Amino acid sequence: MTESAGPLFERLLGIMARLRGPGGCPWDREQTPSSLKPYLLEEAYEVLDALDARGEHLLEELGDLLFQVVFHSQIAAERDEFSMKDVVRRLNDKMVGRHPHVFGDAAVETPTEALAQWEVLKQREAEEAGRTRSVLDGVPRMLPALLRAQRTQAKAARVHFDWPDARAAWSKVEEEMQEAAAAVGSGDRGRIKDELGDVLFSLVNVARLASVDAEDALTGTIEKFHRRFTHMEAELSARGKSVASVSQEELEESWQAAKADERRSEQG
Repeated sequence: MTESAGPLFERLLGIMARLRGPGGCPWDREQTPSSLKPYLLEEAYEVLDALDARGEHLLEELGDLLFQVVFHSQIAAERDEFSMKDVVRRLNDKMVGRHPHVFGDAAVETPTEALAQWEVLKQREAEEAGRTRSVLDGVPRMLPALLRAQRTQAKAARVHFDWPDARAAWSKVEEEMQEAAAAVGSGDRGRIKDELGDVLFSLVNVARLASVDAEDALTGTIEKFHRRFTHMEAELSARGKSVASVSQEELEESWQAAKADERRSEQG
C-alpha cells in the first residue's frame, strides 16, 4: 500500500524545527529570509536543469526546492507571522477558488478560457481586498529578462493587447532593428541601450507568438556556441596552438570547421 504523504510531510516539518531549535545546526539556525534568497533561486534553477535532463535527479531537486519553502515557513512561524499550515491552507483555498470549473459549477472549454477566468477571479479578489491591480501584476521582477518579457507580454495578450501572429510581430522587429542601427551609428550609449532593449523585447514577442520559449531558445544557442567553441579550442590545441595565439582568419576557419564537424556528427 502506498504510504501517505501526510506523515512524511509532518516528519519533514519536525526535522526543520529541530534544525532551527536549541542544539540544532549552527548554519540553519543563523539563516534569515534574506540570506536564503540565493539558495531558493539556486534550487529553482536546479529543478529546471533536472526537467531538461529528464532524469532521476528531478525527484531530489523537487525535494530540495520544497525544503526551501519549509525553511522560510519555519522562520515565519518563529516570528509569529504564519506557519506551514497557513501556507498550505491558503494554497488549498486559492486553488479551489480559482478553479470553479473543477470544484464548482462554472464551465470552461479551453485552456485560453481557463486562463481568462483565472484573471477575472484574481481581479475580483483584489477588488474585494480594496487593492488596485494591474493586468501585468504577478510577473516577478527577479525573473531573467527574456522570461520576464515573455510573461509580461502573455499577460497583456490575455486582454487582447497583442499582435495577431508571429509574422505581424516580425514587422516590429524590423522597425526596431532600423532604430537600433541608427543608435549604434550615433555612438550614444544610452540610446543604444534603449533601442537594443526594444529589439530584444520585440524578438520575444515573435518567439511567444510562434510558440517558442525565448529563454529556452537563447539557452540552446548559448549551449551550441559553447560546444563549438570548446571543439575549436580542442582542435587548435591538438595542433599545438591556442585561441589566443592564432590570427582572426585562422579562428574563423577553425570555427567553420567546428560547425561542419557538428553537422556531420548530427547527420551520422
